[in-house]
Amino acid sequence: MSTDSEIIRRSLDAPSAFAELFERHARVIGAFASRRVGSDAAEDVLSETMLIAFRRRRDFDLAGDSAKPWLLGIASRLIKKHRAAEARQWRSFEASVSRGEHVSDGAIESAGDRTDASAAVRALVPRIAGLPARDRETLLLYAWGDLTYEEVATALGVPVGTVRSRLNRVRRKLAPPGSHASVRLTWIAKEESDGAYGTSA
Repeated sequence: MSTDSEIIRRSLDAPSAFAELFERHARVIGAFASRRVGSDAAEDVLSETMLIAFRRRRDFDLAGDSAKPWLLGIASRLIKKHRAAEARQWRSFEASVSRGEHVSDGAIESAGDRTDASAAVRALVPRIAGLPARDRETLLLYAWGDLTYEEVATALGVPVGTVRSRLNRVRRKLAPPGSHASVRLTWIAKEESDGAYGTSA
């Protein structure tokens, strides 16, 4: 199977080859955008992400095999244009929670050991909405974009240490009220056992 770098390299001389990259990553980019801005806007984000990526494909660092962090980085920047819609969506989530409705479409639960949020949806939704934009962006790239710390760093153009620091801060903010410092949100604390970052509250 060709790497993303090989596909992009081929597309420089044969533009139609870029379609392979779309087929490979459209589902992930579309799903990430849908969770951030809703399904209607997500289609626009996906289309624009791929159009920008195609136009800027000569800028892609061919030393890397996967284009996913690069594509999600483009998508994340485009999503900033939809902040108003995103804020409305979070307010809708909060209203649903306050009415006792189940607000998850299964995306959070299906993340397996990347999340234990299914047990605390009522608490997490308003807290995620209340995170600073850069922390929320980092968290959602990790949890919904399914990127590694290194890939999140690439997508955001920040050092990996910054990603670790942000997720550590988010872990503390999302811990249930009155919980002990040892409470772990597994979707953002999976590396603690390896000493990747501290666990103090």
